[in-house]
Amino acid sequence: MTIQNLKIQILFEIEKAFEKAFSKKPEKLELGFPPDVKFGDFAVEFFGEAKNLGRSPAETAKKVENSFEAGDLIVEAKAVGPYLNIKIKNEKLFGAVIGEAEKEKEKFGGSKIGKGKKVMVEYLSPNTNKPLHLGHARNGSIGMALSNILEAQDYEIIKTILINDRGVHICKSMLAWQKWGNGETPESSKMKGDHFVGKYYVKYAVEAEKNPELENEVQEMLKKWEEGDKETIKVWKLMNKWFYEGFKETCKNYYFQFDEKFYESETYKFGKDIVEKGLEKGVFRKDETGAIVFDLPESDFGKDKNGELKKQTVLRADGTSVYMTQDLGTAVSRFEKYKLEALIYVVGSEQTFHFKVLFKILESLEYDWAKNLHHFSYGMISLPEGKMKSREGTVVDADDLLAEVEKLVSVQVKEHDPEISKEELNIRARKIALGAIKFHLLRVRPAQDIEFDPKESVAIDGFTGSYCQYAYARICGIIRNAKNKKIKKDTDFSLLGNKEELELIQKLIQFPEVLEQAGKELNPLRIVTLVYEIAQAFNLFYNNHQVLDEKNEKITSARIKLAEATGLVIKNGLNLLGIEVLERM
Repeated sequence: MTIQNLKIQILFEIEKAFEKAFSKKPEKLELGFPPDVKFGDFAVEFFGEAKNLGRSPAETAKKVENSFEAGDLIVEAKAVGPYLNIKIKNEKLFGAVIGEAEKEKEKFGGSKIGKGKKVMVEYLSPNTNKPLHLGHARNGSIGMALSNILEAQDYEIIKTILINDRGVHICKSMLAWQKWGNGETPESSKMKGDHFVGKYYVKYAVEAEKNPELENEVQEMLKKWEEGDKETIKVWKLMNKWFYEGFKETCKNYYFQFDEKFYESETYKFGKDIVEKGLEKGVFRKDETGAIVFDLPESDFGKDKNGELKKQTVLRADGTSVYMTQDLGTAVSRFEKYKLEALIYVVGSEQTFHFKVLFKILESLEYDWAKNLHHFSYGMISLPEGKMKSREGTVVDADDLLAEVEKLVSVQVKEHDPEISKEELNIRARKIALGAIKFHLLRVRPAQDIEFDPKESVAIDGFTGSYCQYAYARICGIIRNAKNKKIKKDTDFSLLGNKEELELIQKLIQFPEVLEQAGKELNPLRIVTLVYEIAQAFNLFYNNHQVLDEKNEKITSARIKLAEATGLVIKNGLNLLGIEVLERM
């Protein structure tokens, strides 16, 4: 019996008792869980049904209880206030969850909800003038987690990246290198390519403070680039090449993956065509400076401080593009090419206004798919020392962050296993460090601003990835030691049922439902929280009950099966978050 079939059968029995009590079928009943396993395995509330009947919820629940008949599945139905608590046979409860986990393995928890639906997830969106930083690490962790969660529900996911490889900010690095580089290269300076390019972005900011006229030179360089000036294009290609070499290495280290890449240097052209057509249709207008603008509807955006309609520039007076130009072109080209069900932009909260405007413009241009655009906004991230600023060179590079956390983990691992080989130490340190970083970045509500503390992230006894990875490794140790135990194929799950075992199985049974909710809400935090709670429940069970030293061989067999299912769910949950597990910590 599957978990879903188990729930359907329980609801059927409750509905049957309801109909017997009130001579009518309930409109809608949903299974939940009581606050404590001592009350039962499942619970149903009767607020809505009681209102329809003109009765109190407590009276309704009690009358359903009195109409209940225990059977092959349900042992007891007990009314507690407005709730009806259900206790089912342990062999049915544990058998359904563990049996489905054994059968489905890495697919356990997934569904077919998204079958036939194509969704694009855009994340990371780097600029080719600087390396990825801590904020990108959060962005990438969210993007991969969302993609994995939706893929587990059979959506066809296209993981994509928009590389901001043109514009004023890119020209700043180019101009600085031309003026002060003296032929220096990443090789000659022994720097990673993206870090090398970023050095000149910071150099520009320093020099521009002394000489504001540099801004005019940058604007002139951008105009030359858009006109195809050979020398400018040559420098642009060279510095982008350096960036991509470093960027590719960082993505490989963090396991950030992409199915498609889009480049602003190409998509901005599509945007210009869309702007021209929108101008002809009257969606846009030319303002007094000659720029093409979109008047923002007062109902959505209000008015400016002068009482005038706010406006958004979509093309500068000199004909050069702005971010909005390329975002228009990119959105249209994606939907035309891929026939998407939806497009999710994983971009920081500072861009909330930008996306609100983008979606309104596309709606005004009468693209019917505009309603299927989603801005997945996430909060800012800082360190205990304060905020990060790229132009001042005070960012924490994603590479440096990973290296620092790996060092912290290496110390922990060596203390635990002094004889570990250097090769094995490096493998464990990388997996644990990545788990620590990603879990820490995903363990809060996406919209919440967070402070990243490297030392806190690697704690083995808190709300951390390391804690969950350790629970999995502990389970693997139990299974290794159980190899000489005789595990019966027809394990008797009726022998399970103490408080800790029930609390653990209650968490495992929630995994498919929570995964579905995480997909609907686009909320990885649901998975993070449940995986942590499962790890907690398992450790509590393990600390209170013997698994392998139990004199009763049948109980040992059942508990090993429970441990195996728990390990599988922890592994599946962490994998959805982009975190690998280890059999030894």
